[in-house]
Amino acid sequence: MEHLLFAAYLIFFAWLVTKTKFFTASGLNSPQLVIVFLLKVMAGILYGWIGVHYELLAQMGDTWGYHYNSLQEYHVLLTNPKIFFTDIFHNSYEDGYTRFLATENSWWNDLKGNIMTKLLALFDVFSFGNYYINVIFYSFISLFGPLAFYRVMKDVFPSRKLPILLAIFLVPSVLYWTSGLHKDGLVFFAFCWIVYQIYFGLKNRFTGRRILAIFLGLLLVLVMRNFLIIPLLPALFAWVLADRLRKKPLLVFCAVYALFVLLFFTAKFINPRLNFPEGVVERQEAFLKLGGGSAVAVNKLAPTFTSFLVNAPQAFALSTIRPYPSDVHHLLSLAASLEINFLLLLFLLFLWRHKKIKAFDSFLLFCVFFSFSVLMMIGYSVDVLGAIVRYRSIVLSFLIVPMVAQTDWDKIGRLFFLNGEKD
Repeated sequence: MEHLLFAAYLIFFAWLVTKTKFFTASGLNSPQLVIVFLLKVMAGILYGWIGVHYELLAQMGDTWGYHYNSLQEYHVLLTNPKIFFTDIFHNSYEDGYTRFLATENSWWNDLKGNIMTKLLALFDVFSFGNYYINVIFYSFISLFGPLAFYRVMKDVFPSRKLPILLAIFLVPSVLYWTSGLHKDGLVFFAFCWIVYQIYFGLKNRFTGRRILAIFLGLLLVLVMRNFLIIPLLPALFAWVLADRLRKKPLLVFCAVYALFVLLFFTAKFINPRLNFPEGVVERQEAFLKLGGGSAVAVNKLAPTFTSFLVNAPQAFALSTIRPYPSDVHHLLSLAASLEINFLLLLFLLFLWRHKKIKAFDSFLLFCVFFSFSVLMMIGYSVDVLGAIVRYRSIVLSFLIVPMVAQTDWDKIGRLFFLNGEKD
């Protein structure tokens, strides 16, 4: 019976993606929409399967933990809906709602898991508690994110549709981590949704509906990964300001980020609760205590500007180019290492043969500044390579897609084709 229900839902949602206006407006035809949807479903199923068979190796127990907790919440929903929708606001911690960046004893830290559990409980109403049917629902919702980003990038690079499509949907870690039943798919969706609304708001106009959509996107980031609001807001502000000023956008970004860094380290003198460096240090300490099979040795961070500056190269290397080949100890780490080296090869091809680079376009500057600020935050706070691969997946597209779109693949193809003819 479960298999029949799975097949019925899969067919229904495969049909629905071809009828959803937001999806069809992307310019992709029906077979293409069905293919990208099925890619996400298959990745989500693989995610769950690995979570069962390689839970400790892949450090993926959370996805099934959310599922089992959602079954309990599903029972609460059926027996006492009022409690289901209100107990999320209950706070038993002494510090109330103030420990915004804390990794333990914090309502904010618990919120993301509680939201995820309740979302799956709502899915359970229609799936009767089947994990893999929930994957179908989640794939449909999270598909709005990459297709929103595709619509933006297609508008920026109208002649590069195929490379953009492939770069968005075929980077393995991005597809895998944003398709599984976990928070990452919703965070990536929120990022792409915000970018979509702001990009077309700047190009056309900001309507009340668009502003509401941006607010809801920011709210989703806040509840699912609250600390990512810190690098997101200055990047968005710099993007909008640079677009409005229309002069020297790189200078605008540098000025905004200089002010951001200043506030990051000095806000604690205005209010001790705004000790952002201490929040990053606490996150690193939490990961160091957690350990893990792919944990690597790192320098301990201190909540000072000097410590952050000294550890910047380590943070950059951790989040952008690892795992190294020497970090490979099993099949999963091999896959991650092969991917990052392949992406580095794409970067070299981009440097070797690229079209005219829109280096100082305000949107592309947003992609670069935002991505690297998130990557640096990951590098400063996380020492587990498996977690790093997962966390960076939500911003990789903002670097890879513009790079692939500006690479002259025709020239590269002709060079290899001519060399092949000479041989």
